[in-house]
Amino acid sequence: MLDARVRPLIDPPLNRMGRGLAKLGLTADGVTLIGLAFGLLGALCIAVHLYGPALALILLSRLADGLDGAVARATHPSDFGGYLDIVSDFLFYGTIPLAFAIAAPEQNALAAGFLLTSFYVNGTSFLGFAILAEKRGIETDAQGEKSLYFSNGILEGTETIAFFVLICLLPQLFAPFAWIFGTLCFATAILRVIAARRIFKP
Repeated sequence: MLDARVRPLIDPPLNRMGRGLAKLGLTADGVTLIGLAFGLLGALCIAVHLYGPALALILLSRLADGLDGAVARATHPSDFGGYLDIVSDFLFYGTIPLAFAIAAPEQNALAAGFLLTSFYVNGTSFLGFAILAEKRGIETDAQGEKSLYFSNGILEGTETIAFFVLICLLPQLFAPFAWIFGTLCFATAILRVIAARRIFKP
């Protein structure tokens, strides 16, 4: 919901940083994998109750996630780069609820399972929408220049990052926050399916 408003603010500095990284010889795919490594290390920190370091690593991961596209735009964007980026994002997003379940299984496991299911459904609705949009030749740059169609929703990248920051700051409240966020993920998926029925009708 907030991505379209945030992109005009963050894209100019990210693009400047991306050009600098490209001059240093870093590739977009390399930045994607560095961001994924930061995110996985953050999840590992959560699993062992190191929430402060986890938060720092998650923020570094999301910074890299913004920079990989900027590096690609400064060099040579590729379809594989976009594919690697979305696969890395989904892996990262999935490890955070899993890490909270490992950290406190009796308190968090059920809520984490619900949240992961909502991520799965929401991600499927997102990728399916992108495939049909590509098939129909529908394009958008509301969330910035992307290699695939990014449909909007109640929850997008900005809200997810804010949620991860919140649960790292207040890990004892993971379960109630996960139930709320997961419910909103399901609502986002349902609304996207309704939009797809309207847009992609025969």
